[in-house]
Amino acid sequence: MTSVAQLLKSKPNHGVFTVAADDSVYDAIKLMAEKQIGALVVTDGDSIAGIITERDYARKVVLMDRASKATPVRDIMSKAVRFVHLNQTTDDCMALMTERRMRHLPVIDQDRLVGMVSIGDLVKNIIAEQQFTIQQLEFYITGEHP
Repeated sequence: MTSVAQLLKSKPNHGVFTVAADDSVYDAIKLMAEKQIGALVVTDGDSIAGIITERDYARKVVLMDRASKATPVRDIMSKAVRFVHLNQTTDDCMALMTERRMRHLPVIDQDRLVGMVSIGDLVKNIIAEQQFTIQQLEFYITGEHP
């Protein structure tokens, strides 16, 4: 079973991007577009204040007819941040994401933000694990060894 630490190591860019709570929503969305990501951890000084996602933007800015350049991130971010630790498994992440209907989980190590796991990362990992299992079964059935 894959751990969150292993999953982060396998990502080409496992850095995590943040935005300040006082930054404009426009700046947050611009950063997400530049980095091709769907969520940012929101910071207030050195602490985690929340998370902002593309879904927050669509529901709390676009549908409410707000101006993204005039709206601070703190006004639309989700304040209840669920997170995982490096030693947790990808199954733990999937269960939490499914139960809480979320697509991104910050990763914390010793009270420090070290990464972000997305539903896409988990699906990619599941597919890789299934392909490995299929390959091993094919080797077993045919008697071939890699």
